[in-house]
Formats: sequence, C-alpha cells, structure tokens
Amino acid sequence: MQDVITIALAKGRLAEKAIAVLEKCGIDCSQVKDPGRRLVLRDETGAYQFILVKPSDVPTYVDSGVADIGIAGKDTLMEENRPLYEMLDLGFGRCRLCIAGFPDAAQRRGITVANRRVATKYPNIARSFYAARGETIDIIKLNGSVELGPIVGLADEILDIVESGKTLKENGLVVLEEVCPVSAHLVVNRVSLKTKGNKIKALIAQVRAALEEEQA
Repeated sequence: MQDVITIALAKGRLAEKAIAVLEKCGIDCSQVKDPGRRLVLRDETGAYQFILVKPSDVPTYVDSGVADIGIAGKDTLMEENRPLYEMLDLGFGRCRLCIAGFPDAAQRRGITVANRRVATKYPNIARSFYAARGETIDIIKLNGSVELGPIVGLADEILDIVESGKTLKENGLVVLEEVCPVSAHLVVNRVSLKTKGNKIKALIAQVRAALEEEQA
C-alpha cells in the first residue's frame, strides 16, 4: 500500500468534475463513476485508491493521513482550517462566499452592532470575518436553507455560498458584501508529500496540464 495514492473525493458535483479531470490524466475512474454502495474504490492498475466522503469531511481524511490527496471547495478548507498543503486551484465549482440580508440591511453595514445575529453553515469563517472588523456576533449554525434565517426573524443576515444569486433574489435578499471567491482546490497531506512526493507531484503536473488544455 506504500505506493498507492489515496484520493478523497467529495460526493456530488465536485466529484463529477474531479473525475473528468483525472480521466484526462489517464486514470481509470470507472469504479468511481459507478460505485454502487461502495465507498472505497480502486483504479484498474491498483496505483490509485478513492474514498467517497461528505464534502466537509475531505480535510479531515487528508489531515489524518487516511487520504494523501483531497479535492474540496475553498469554503470547506477555510472552515476546517487544517494544516494541509493547498497545491492547486482547480478552477471549477466557482461561486462566492458572501454576507447577505434584506436590502435595508445595507444601510447598516459598517455600523458596529452588538450581538448581530448571523445564520451560517460556516461558524468558524463567520467568527473570524466579523472579529477582524471588531464586531461581536451571535452565530446561528444552520445546516439547511440558511436564507430562511432573516425571513423568519431568526437572524439579521447570513454568511453563505452564492452561485447565481437566484435563491436570494426570490426570497427578497441581496448580497451585502463578498467575503471571498470560492472554487475547488487540490490539497495534500504534509507527510504524504514527503513520502510519496514524486508520484503526487507528477499527478499534480498532469492535472495542471489537463486544466490548461481545457482553457486553451
């Protein structure tokens, strides 16, 4: 198993796009494309192993060394804040991490409000973001539709991922401030980069070449 490269893939759209790139690198992903109920899969050569995990768990598997490489959104990596090497911005899964709320909330931006209520799936990012502005907030951790927070009076504003902005618009909300752009990143376990460095760096070079070819 020493020479096997284990890759943690987030289930869903990011995995689909990651698989497409890995296939362009000549890696057999047939099992991953049709896993059934299997969560651990191999390519036909046995050189690569894949584990399919919840997106928020990718950094945990890579940090622990169970996986050598992981592909996850920048938002997930920021929230988990694990000591991983971020090797490559893959460029897909692009969206924005934003503060949003009702339009009249824009008039209050920049005004320090004690215990502003912020609904979010990203409590660590929210805490750091507002603390940097000298603001104290009450974080309301939600796992579902964060947009519901301001609508029902649970929160003053939200911190969440925004893609098209359609959901915000349909619920009377607007982007108040952009926190940062988000896309899928390839991360590597620090020990793995030393022990399997040649194979990992070669794969990263192939992935980079495949992405550049797509953009050409």
